[in-house]
Amino acid sequence: MKAHIAVLGGDGIGPEVVAEGLRCLHAAAKSFGHEIGITELPFGGVAIDSHGDPLPSETLQACLKADAVLLGAIGGPKWSAPDATVRPEQGLLKLRKELGVYANLRPVKVLPALVDASTLKPQILEGVDLVFVRELTGGIYFGEKKRDANSATDVCTYTVAEIERITRVAARLAQRRRHKLTSIDKSNVLETSRLWREVCARVMRAEFPDVALEHVLVDAAAMHLIRRPRDFDVIVTENMFGDILTDEASMLAGSLGLSPSASLGDGKRGVYEPIHGSAPDIAGKGIANPVGTILSVAMLLRHSLGLDAEAEAIENAVTLAIESGARTPDIVAQGERALSTREMGDAVLARLPARG
Repeated sequence: MKAHIAVLGGDGIGPEVVAEGLRCLHAAAKSFGHEIGITELPFGGVAIDSHGDPLPSETLQACLKADAVLLGAIGGPKWSAPDATVRPEQGLLKLRKELGVYANLRPVKVLPALVDASTLKPQILEGVDLVFVRELTGGIYFGEKKRDANSATDVCTYTVAEIERITRVAARLAQRRRHKLTSIDKSNVLETSRLWREVCARVMRAEFPDVALEHVLVDAAAMHLIRRPRDFDVIVTENMFGDILTDEASMLAGSLGLSPSASLGDGKRGVYEPIHGSAPDIAGKGIANPVGTILSVAMLLRHSLGLDAEAEAIENAVTLAIESGARTPDIVAQGERALSTREMGDAVLARLPARG
């Protein structure tokens, strides 16, 4: 198989973790006899510095032509001044909109070897395996924005069509898992959430009667993710709620650095990235955890290229590396040696099958 990937290293630790993801991508491709081409492109804060635009035209066009996009992280204090008119995050929102990737999949699975890395009790974490499906191109992040000297306004808008399509993505995923879907909203306060609940319930009744549907208010969901995370299977929610709750849920697995994501639309092309930020405080120190990016590469192989065996090979290699004791500073136990970003990549690579 031949495929081409647009690679957006971005800012902070982005290029460091992407480098390890690419090493695993190339190793898996070689092992299974595939040819993967990559094009590295400026994006985020570094693109503002070099092009005056967080998403330069050539970057966007290359992403539109690629089979998939691998993204590191963007942002940092350099570009976050309150009065800044151009921000890295504007490029990310535009990229999602232009590529039509409206469904963000964020799996959270607690590995037995990392139970002690979480701040929660082991008996709470045992067996946790859930997936968030976050609506990605609607809601308050994309609504009308106004500001004057005395006030600021961000408008939250959702359409019936947007809610229908994200519900279908989540329900189909639930059908391949444990046939349980939890929809999270704030319908006791927000009109958009009342519409969300009504449309979600209608779609599920009409099209997915084999999937059990549960509605949970977002504040209660934040509590239950810590109190009873094992009860969740597939969770669907709107943009801002999903942004916040998935960061919370990442702590179930032990670290934000372990969590991958896939942003998908109606076609095969997607955007794949770890859910962590650019972490400028540790950028360049070689201590960032690349596992979230490496697992995002596995999702890229599965969802955009249809290579399930290759994706499983990477996922298994990550599990084996962690089970063998490979740890970056964010998940290492006190008194144990922490691996560098590169060494963690080495540990995963060593456990990939060598067939080529």
